[in-house]
Amino acid sequence: MRIWVDADAAPRDVKEIVFRAAKRLEIEAVFVANQRLTLPLDNAHVRGVRVEGGEDVADRHIADHASEGDMAITADIPLAAALVENGVTVLDPRGEEYSEANIGERLSIRNFMDSLRSSGVDTGGPKAFGVREKRAFAAAFDRALTAALREGGARG
Repeated sequence: MRIWVDADAAPRDVKEIVFRAAKRLEIEAVFVANQRLTLPLDNAHVRGVRVEGGEDVADRHIADHASEGDMAITADIPLAAALVENGVTVLDPRGEEYSEANIGERLSIRNFMDSLRSSGVDTGGPKAFGVREKRAFAAAFDRALTAALREGGARG
């Protein structure tokens, strides 16, 4: 099992939670971004992949390398849909788990909101990431990680 993090947009608190879990459980965590990453130097289980700039380059890297049994953290709905289809457990940074049961609806809503924005409608943005969101992510991440480890064990 490997944890993939879409690191360009992941909040710092989410990254910190994953850093600690990777070290504690000795699971490889891969942070993918198109910008410079700051990773802990004392954690052999964390690595960064810097991809070239461009739209969805980090997403494509994760989609191409994540495999069944892995876990991914992303707020990108199209990436989440591709990963769920390939048997990857996917969480968003606010603790929602994407699954075969809900990803179609989430993708439809995302596409609808995107079409509204394209036509000039101001749809606002997501709420600020705060303590409540951090707790929700930590709880969902712990549940998903525990379930994944029970099912398949860890690989490094």
